Amino acid sequence: MSYPAVTERQLVDQFLESLRHLPDVRVVQVFLEPPRPPGASSTPQYDVKCNLRVAGKFITLLIDVMKVLYPRDVRQKLWLIKDFSRRQANVPQGRETVPVLVAESISPGAREILKSERVGYYDSGGSLYVPAQGVHLYVDRPLPRPLSRSIRSLFTGRRARVLHALLVHDEWYQVKKLAHRARVSHATASQVLSELERYEWVVSRGMGPNKERHLVEPAALLDAWVKQHAALPAPPMRRFFVPSVRAEGLVEKIAHVFAAHDADYAITHEAAAQCYAPFLSAVSRVHCRLLAGQTAEQALRDLDARVVSEGMNLAVIEVQSSGELLFRDQLDGVWLASPVQVYLDLAHGAGRTKELADHLRRERIGF
Repeated sequence: MSYPAVTERQLVDQFLESLRHLPDVRVVQVFLEPPRPPGASSTPQYDVKCNLRVAGKFITLLIDVMKVLYPRDVRQKLWLIKDFSRRQANVPQGRETVPVLVAESISPGAREILKSERVGYYDSGGSLYVPAQGVHLYVDRPLPRPLSRSIRSLFTGRRARVLHALLVHDEWYQVKKLAHRARVSHATASQVLSELERYEWVVSRGMGPNKERHLVEPAALLDAWVKQHAALPAPPMRRFFVPSVRAEGLVEKIAHVFAAHDADYAITHEAAAQCYAPFLSAVSRVHCRLLAGQTAEQALRDLDARVVSEGMNLAVIEVQSSGELLFRDQLDGVWLASPVQVYLDLAHGAGRTKELADHLRRERIGF
């Protein structure tokens, strides 16, 4: 019998080779199944059957090869796979049958679903999971690069603005409305929504141009964003010292001076979190996102902000477009980055900073 498509053959070969390198695992037989003929039953057809001997125990793997797996894909396959494996008549008595999904990439959410349902998996990054009675094969490795890059791109640039809009405005969205709110193209908004559907973080209703989506898993989305945010390089930061003013007074002074120059800004980090949900007794410095340009430079001069290498009380994170200041809030005359942005900025801090981030999420964000 011939192998499936070349890419599928490579995946199967990699899976079998990974099994062979595990202690006390022996690949005994491999049977390559022919494709289902036209007009045949809709019963799913596995691509490869493999007999293993693991520490003296015989196991039969029924392997289904796919390109990529997200939670939605997994749920569509699960009951079909399980039903098919239960009805196999060619498995010798006493030999357990384990369904296994092999794919180029499997998202973290899909992996968790498969583990909870005791369905095996393998991806091109080398992660594998084979559960059986008395046998548990598990190798956890980083996501394959294509999927890792795809996930990372979801949380950067204009796509991140779409996520931001969904997190701060709990509404049903048509593509047009979401694109307008996030100031992105309709194509970008549509792509992000489609990706979130694959993770099962949004649900939809309606059809065609009237189709709407709603974010139903904001906590999962924010958790994933925090994880990706930690892997990104820190944004460039300019360090200043503003004399004769404490951090609390500096926030008010920034608001006054920047407003006089019509400079677009948003206070973030500890100073903003304290405004939203007081937790610390005091803060020692102010972090500010500031739209770069001549207006910003003049405002900094009038603020008497002096460039320093140490001892700063003002950190300026320059942004290049007003879109990066979307969803900011004005509180008592001061522009603050959104609670979501402040949380992202604080989440990977240590000690009291991490405690402040957790407090902000509980008290102001709420999920």
